[in-house]
Amino acid sequence: MNMTPHIEVNTASARAPTGEVKMKARDVSVFYGDKQALFDVSLDVPARAVTALIGPSGCGKSTFLRCINRMNDSIPGAKVSGSIEIDGEDVNDRGLDPVLLRARVGMVFQKPNPFPKSIFENVAYGPRIHGLATSQSELEGVVETSLKRAGLWAEVADRLHQPGTGLSGGQQQRLVIARAIAVHPEVILMDEPCSALDPIATARVEELIDELREEYCIVIVTHSMAQAARVSQVTAFFHLGKLVESGATDEIFTNPRDSRTQDYITGRFG
Repeated sequence: MNMTPHIEVNTASARAPTGEVKMKARDVSVFYGDKQALFDVSLDVPARAVTALIGPSGCGKSTFLRCINRMNDSIPGAKVSGSIEIDGEDVNDRGLDPVLLRARVGMVFQKPNPFPKSIFENVAYGPRIHGLATSQSELEGVVETSLKRAGLWAEVADRLHQPGTGLSGGQQQRLVIARAIAVHPEVILMDEPCSALDPIATARVEELIDELREEYCIVIVTHSMAQAARVSQVTAFFHLGKLVESGATDEIFTNPRDSRTQDYITGRFG
């Protein structure tokens, strides 16, 4: 009896994109004190596409994601070697201000984390501190545009000055995405953005990801292989801190080159 799970790949969007590479990682290793968490990861990430990082818990996919916007800088004892370049600029260049890097590289976490401010102020905060709006009317335009692109405007237009924390979980996650895109990032990182959401909210966020990939380079960590198959064009499989293989999502899910990828996808381990 065949117990292999069937994972539906969105073949319309799962083919590897051609053209521009937005980000290049070369020989990226991460140490937390004496423990090595990531081993010599090299990966090309395309522009205007979704790259999914999959693998069992503790395999290094979130560690790699945090390297892209230098979030590992804040962890005592963390050391990163190798290079990650965005449009040819190494994110680990000590002359690069991490605050400016994080404006270019937005982050959406597992648990929605709106600021304890109004819906309007959640979205306006970034453009205001980065000087992206010169007047109140311009700021209002940025907020409206960002909420529309996050698919949230129709639901909150009449309560912009109510707390963002009063929204449902799915709405909060879309608010956080609106907050991220308000500063015109080039890359959006998502660390299991739907794991705290119900199926309806998950479907809405997945639709949003599919829309945003037309403009942004998106990297998503997901524990759900079905989600990776639905939303990504490129999939990278991590195991024990190493990148085992990467490629077009439909190829990884239907014809993986490495037996460890096959075993993970078919549920033999994970």
